Amino acid sequence: MDLAPRHGVDTAAQRFGTGERAALAIHCMLGTSSMWEPVLAPLGATIAATAFDLPGHGKSGLWPVDDAPGAYQTLATRIAASFIDRPVDLIGHSFGAVVALRLAVAAPEAVRSLTLIEPVLFSAVADTPEGHLWRRRQDDYEALYAAGDAEGAARDFVGKWGVGTPWEALSDRHRARFTAQMPIVASVSASNFSDPGQICRPGGFEAIDAPVLLIHGSDSPPVMAEICEAIAGRLPDVGVASVPGAGHMLPLTHARQLSDLIALNLERS
Repeated sequence: MDLAPRHGVDTAAQRFGTGERAALAIHCMLGTSSMWEPVLAPLGATIAATAFDLPGHGKSGLWPVDDAPGAYQTLATRIAASFIDRPVDLIGHSFGAVVALRLAVAAPEAVRSLTLIEPVLFSAVADTPEGHLWRRRQDDYEALYAAGDAEGAARDFVGKWGVGTPWEALSDRHRARFTAQMPIVASVSASNFSDPGQICRPGGFEAIDAPVLLIHGSDSPPVMAEICEAIAGRLPDVGVASVPGAGHMLPLTHARQLSDLIALNLERS
């Protein structure tokens, strides 16, 4: 694993595969780049993929906390962009999918194909019943965090978006790490609703001319399918896939299915 400063943060990155096509994979909140190995390794003859640890995650340096709206999303996007020197197959999960989409909207010429797994872009469905439901759930999270209950906020977040392991069953080390990461989650969660990068702006999605695949789990909260369909409805070359029996954390629970779906999207470009 390499470690180098990128936009003021020592950023750890690793590579999977030796194929001719460059790829970049961006992980979710509370995850690490290592989560991508079982997904990307089977594609190693086709792509040479870079996966990096977001600030405050894995082996990367801490996030220099910034209270400006969307600060973490903007920093993550800039770090991701720093790995791109030619058109790439761009892959993202959850928050990582939002960053990937922000990159694709900002620089569509840099994207050869785009795979978005459970993108948590709630601003795409802000005016729907599901969007209003998750806005209220976000209010619950923000109330815990604002009251200084970082552990309660972490319990709430992991309960909604984890693999289903009860908070009490997690190790002390994991509970402490997740709790310490709540300032990051607070910034990211707010940006998922407010769209600081104006990803949803008119003409933004429509400018992406690479093939796009949106993936959600059949057992994930219904809002995820709604977000995928809302994004897909504005794209010129797009497919939507639902993975049977999967929840939000597909890279951990359904890696082989993701590999197969990504391979199909690669074949389209």
